[in-house]
Amino acid sequence: MSQKPPRTGDQALVREINLSLIMNCLHRHAPISRADLAEMTGLNKSTVSSLVHELLHHRLVCEVGKMSAKVGRPSVQLELNPHAGYIVSAEIGVGFTLVMGSRFTAEPFWLQREDTPRELGQEAIIQRMLESIRRAIEIGRHETDGEPLLGITVGVPGLLDHHTETLLFAPNLGWWDVPIGGILRSAFPNVPIFCDNEANMAAISECFFGAAQNGYDNVLYLSVGEGLSGAIVRGSILDRGKSGFAGEFGHITLYPDGELCNCGNRGCWETRASVSAMFKHIHKAIESGRASLLAPNQTNGHTDGRPLTVQQVVSAAEAGDAVAKNALHTLGRELGVGIASLINALNPDLVLVGGTVTLAGAFILPIIQAEVGRRALPWSAQSTEIVLSQYQANACVMGGVALVYQAILTHPSHFA
Repeated sequence: MSQKPPRTGDQALVREINLSLIMNCLHRHAPISRADLAEMTGLNKSTVSSLVHELLHHRLVCEVGKMSAKVGRPSVQLELNPHAGYIVSAEIGVGFTLVMGSRFTAEPFWLQREDTPRELGQEAIIQRMLESIRRAIEIGRHETDGEPLLGITVGVPGLLDHHTETLLFAPNLGWWDVPIGGILRSAFPNVPIFCDNEANMAAISECFFGAAQNGYDNVLYLSVGEGLSGAIVRGSILDRGKSGFAGEFGHITLYPDGELCNCGNRGCWETRASVSAMFKHIHKAIESGRASLLAPNQTNGHTDGRPLTVQQVVSAAEAGDAVAKNALHTLGRELGVGIASLINALNPDLVLVGGTVTLAGAFILPIIQAEVGRRALPWSAQSTEIVLSQYQANACVMGGVALVYQAILTHPSHFA
């Protein structure tokens, strides 16, 4: 009887799974020895040695010295190689673009934020982002002494079709059907490209590198800026929902007869629980005659007709400005109302509040926590932590690094 040929496809799949197993153990436990990797993974020592040799050859892993043991010779320690390559991560925000260059192990070496008023138009804003990405690539080549570019990522403030990488709708930009993935692939051929919603990217950054990386199985992330969006993470994996659009918490209808939202509906949560809602609150107070450091005629406050910033509101509140303090209190209360409902519905371990609102975290977080304490079911509220995002306004671009990092941990041979 003739012998069946080896099932090489299956063998390659098993090897890829085992390489991923090693990479994930290094992510969680490095520095670690080959013997400890074998014990943790359940793989035999010769298999671990072969896998590690391959990862060392492709510069995804490096040796970092020896650790003395109580018995026997000191063991060589391994970790993920910070010099495996670099990543360029970008965010298209409402009124800005942000681009960062980072080493593989989430060590940023360059960050540039550029104001991009909506009036510039879609094409000009995208071109500015592409120029910043090109600049980051140039700096990356210099900073890393010629290490490979592992990937380019872009986070967008709206609904992204993950199959076509098309930004279907960005309500706070007024953009429709933008083929963001295609634009990037045309501009940067032969480079891995990753696109996602900015809140999803921010949530992943916190799970891999930030405030949600240790022991949290169910995480809700809220991105509070000009609008309000979010993400659901279970076991470090995004829960995208059936069509890939889960987490659009800002467009939950809380006030059926409320203000018209940029999405076209009325009474969405973000019409009251966002930075833009806070600014509207301030403008109305000033127009009604209330004195404030944020009034346009105040030389030490909001001047020259420029838009308000969160930092200006915080500075005014710190100086005792009643309008600023009331606006921050109102924002915290409105956020707390919605977060309490999400906690009742989803019972998460952790709620992370991120985005530009984190600049006002010292003011709003206690108000959010108090409102949740009043409104959420006590059994759910007691088991849920509510904290600020570790990466704050940079969470999205850090999430871009995490997307590439996650892809390499999952399919290391694809980046060899």
